[in-house]
Amino acid sequence: MRAWTPSAVVCSALLLSPWVASATLAPTPRDLSACLAELQAPARQAGVSAATWRTHTTGLMSEPRAVAALNTQPEFSTPIWDYLAVLVDEERVAQGQAMLATHADVLRRVHARFGVDPATVVAVWGVESNYGQGFGRFPIVQALATLSCEGRRQAFFRGELFAALRIVQAGHFPAEQFVGSWAGAFGHTQFMPTTFERLAVDFDSDGRADLMGNTADALASTANFLQRAGWQDSQVWGFEVQVPKGAVPASGEGRRVKREASHWRSLGLRRVDGSDLPANLPMAGLMRPSGPQGPAFLVMRNFDAVFSYNAAESYGLAIAHLADRLRGGQPFATAWPTDDPGLSRAERRSLQTLLLMRGHDIGEVDGALGEKSRAAIKAEQARLGWAVDGRAGQRLLQTLRQL
Repeated sequence: MRAWTPSAVVCSALLLSPWVASATLAPTPRDLSACLAELQAPARQAGVSAATWRTHTTGLMSEPRAVAALNTQPEFSTPIWDYLAVLVDEERVAQGQAMLATHADVLRRVHARFGVDPATVVAVWGVESNYGQGFGRFPIVQALATLSCEGRRQAFFRGELFAALRIVQAGHFPAEQFVGSWAGAFGHTQFMPTTFERLAVDFDSDGRADLMGNTADALASTANFLQRAGWQDSQVWGFEVQVPKGAVPASGEGRRVKREASHWRSLGLRRVDGSDLPANLPMAGLMRPSGPQGPAFLVMRNFDAVFSYNAAESYGLAIAHLADRLRGGQPFATAWPTDDPGLSRAERRSLQTLLLMRGHDIGEVDGALGEKSRAAIKAEQARLGWAVDGRAGQRLLQTLRQL
C-alpha cells in the first residue's frame, strides 16, 4: 500500500469508530484563532465571504480527536483480517441485501444512468456509514479547521475547509447539522466537501443534492464518482486466484503493475476454484495484501476505481468483497496468515458481554471496542500471561467463553 493520501472520501471504518474510539485520549482543545487569522485571506480568495468566515470560525477551538484519528487510521494500522472481519461480516451482508431490495427501483435507475451496478453502490454505502446508521458526529468546520492547523497534510485539509464553508455559505446544509467524520467527510456515502462540490447529484430533481437526508441523491452521487473514476460496467473488479508456490516473486507485483492475461497464465495462475482464468481477462495486477501466504487477487480497472474512493488497498478490498457477498458470493477461500482471526461485530459484542461479566467497566455493549474495552482486554491478557496489546481476536473470545 502507498502512503495515505486523502482522497474523495474517508472510510466509515473511521467514522463508525470500531478503531477510532480506542485512540489514546486526546489533549485539551486549543484556541485556533492565530492559525485561522492566517487563513482568512486565502479563504476569501477561495470564495468564502468575510461574513461566512467570521460567523463560523470566530472563537473556534480545536478538536484534538481529529488529530489523534489522523495518526491511527485502521486501513494502515489494523491487520487486514481484523479490518475485513468487521467491515464484511454477516450482519453487513444481510443488511445490504435488504437495502438492495428496499431501494431496488432507485438502484436500477442509478445503474441505467451511471453504469455502476447496485451491489457495488450499496457496498460503498454499507462500509461508509453502515447503510446510513452512522454519519459521524464531528462538526465538519471544526474538524477541518483543526486539521488545517495541526497535524499532517494541512494544505489538503485547508482546501476542504474552504469548500465546507462554501457549502454552508450556499445554504446546502445548516451549519449546526453539518456533521460527519473526523476528516470532514459527510453523508450516507461520506463525501469530502470538494468532492461534494464536483460530483454530488440531485437525483430526485428537487433542486438540492442532499447526501445527508436523501438516500437516492447519495447513491447516485456515489455511482457518479465511480463512473468518473473509470468504472466499467462490463468488467468485474477482480477475483481470488491460486498462485503456484514460487511462481511469482514476493516483490515487484501489485495493484498498479498490470499485465496481460497470457503472462498470468504462463505462471500457472488459476481461479481459486481451480478453473482457468477467463478468456477475456483484461490487464490485471496481482495483489497479495498479506503477503505470499495469504489470499491473492487479480485486480482490474474497477478495483482502481474503488481504490480512488479512499486510497487504501484494504478499503478497496472491503468494498469489492462486500459487493460480491451481496450478490451471493462466498467468503475468500484462502485463509489469512494468522492463528488468531479477527472478530465480527456480533463477536465483538459477545466479547464485551464477557468482559462485563468479569467485572470490567466497558460502557455500552456496541461492538465498538473503545478505550474502556481495550483496557479490559489488556487486563485479561495480563491475567492470562499473554502479550498485552489490547487486540481482540478469536483466541481471546474463545478463551473467555471457556472460563
